[in-house]
Amino acid sequence: MPSRRGDSVLGAILLGGALVFSAALSARYSPAPIHPRRWAYYRRLAKPAFTPPDYAFAVWGPLWLALAVAGWRLWRAPKSRARSRALLHWFAAQALNPVWLWLGFRRRNRGAMALEGAGAVANAVALADAARRTDSMAGVLSLPYLAWIGFAGLLSEELWRLNRNREA
Repeated sequence: MPSRRGDSVLGAILLGGALVFSAALSARYSPAPIHPRRWAYYRRLAKPAFTPPDYAFAVWGPLWLALAVAGWRLWRAPKSRARSRALLHWFAAQALNPVWLWLGFRRRNRGAMALEGAGAVANAVALADAARRTDSMAGVLSLPYLAWIGFAGLLSEELWRLNRNREA
């Protein structure tokens, strides 16, 4: 059985690695000015009236920070089935974020992006519930992510609906 210190080091490596990997892939596939073709594609899409201004997407920094703290609290919580479930959903969230961007802006498959968005919302709900059952503060820290992913899921569905008859 690993020591508490060894368990903490392993947790820091796994959680930090997942966050860095997720953030790097998300940045790679995001429709941002540093990716001119994806940026132009995103600009051409018909968007719903509730589309936030571009600067609102800076929310990811604080969201990742909250997720990092939530993940750390979950990792440090006593081992249980609820903790394992919460960590599974936490790691799934890290994987689903860049997949959404890849599907929507690299593959330009808005239908698949909308479906993945629905899956990401379901995972975020499960994460918030499992985190709350494991560590109340981790549950609270997962709520902003749930809110943003819920909004992104709605935005994905609307991007698909408004653009489904348009060429990718």
